[in-house]
Amino acid sequence: LFPLNHYRNILPYCIQLLDNSKDEYVILNRDYKPIGFNTKKDVNYEDYPISYKLALTPLIASQLSWDKNTSISEPIYLYNDGTNPFTTLKNMKPYLEKLEILSRIQSK
Repeated sequence: LFPLNHYRNILPYCIQLLDNSKDEYVILNRDYKPIGFNTKKDVNYEDYPISYKLALTPLIASQLSWDKNTSISEPIYLYNDGTNPFTTLKNMKPYLEKLEILSRIQSK
């Protein structure tokens, strides 16, 4: 449906808590790189100014998570292979709703 190779680098796939942090997250693309990074090399997230202090709650995590997981300490996956928004319009609508929720999360 959509040219996945163009979008996998610039759109969120998951939100991950930084190691040794309780509220600092990185938003990662499908290759587990920070949004916009187009590399196959390993990226040490702490080396770049890419983290956000987000006011995530279990309720928000469940709204963002493809499987309604409430954990804010585990990675929050917005979709998986079965709900990939780039394969069908049916999958795209919930993904766009999650992006709207993500855009409204307050920073600490």
